[in-house]
Amino acid sequence: MPAQKNSADLAAIPFAELETSSPPAEQIFRQVRDAVLQMQIRPGSLLSETEVGQRFGASRTPVREAFTRLREAGLIVTRPSRGNFVTRLSEPRLREAQFLRSAIETAVVIRLCKIGLGAEHLDRIKMSISGQVTAIADNNDLDFQAQDDRFHTLLAAATGYPRTAMLLAQEKTPLDRLRVLALSDRGHKARLLSEHRDILNAVRARDPAQAQAAMARHLASVLDLIADLRDADGDYFE
Repeated sequence: MPAQKNSADLAAIPFAELETSSPPAEQIFRQVRDAVLQMQIRPGSLLSETEVGQRFGASRTPVREAFTRLREAGLIVTRPSRGNFVTRLSEPRLREAQFLRSAIETAVVIRLCKIGLGAEHLDRIKMSISGQVTAIADNNDLDFQAQDDRFHTLLAAATGYPRTAMLLAQEKTPLDRLRVLALSDRGHKARLLSEHRDILNAVRARDPAQAQAAMARHLASVLDLIADLRDADGDYFE
């Protein structure tokens, strides 16, 4: 499918002003990345280095560095003589990301069943579930996604292996835009919440078979929606 020629509407996105406390390239990368992953910048959109620089009040060098990182993250593609375009969703890439994510998260719950959840970790995980309940009541998709991410990050952190959460965040990035599309269905959010509770209950019971099964059901739910999402938002897919 040919690339859309629509430019990203950067003026409509509430980017924060750059701070002097950290490198501008890092700040630009993170804010544009988040806007792409939250579908504020749509797949197929033209993303101009010049317009991004103007939006942030930044010089050419940090913007180019940020775009290099966006390319490395698989979020933009450069087409010679045409510009930089936000990548569309790729079903093979989504399935690969889910495969890798599943391997990490299955190992996480098996380890937690072995070592147990400390009181501090448990309290934080419970708070993330409470946050999901609030987000559903408020019908706030982005808050729900943030609390969903926090739930999985907290489980990974509880393993005692610091790199686990970092690797998990890295491997699930291709799935984040798919998740945003799926979250528009309020019933889907409620199912995710129920699945999170099932995972936590199995880990607290220190039942590795049940925890593994609960995590597998949970991680399969987004990929099960690909066909419906493709029908509804076909332009977002390759």
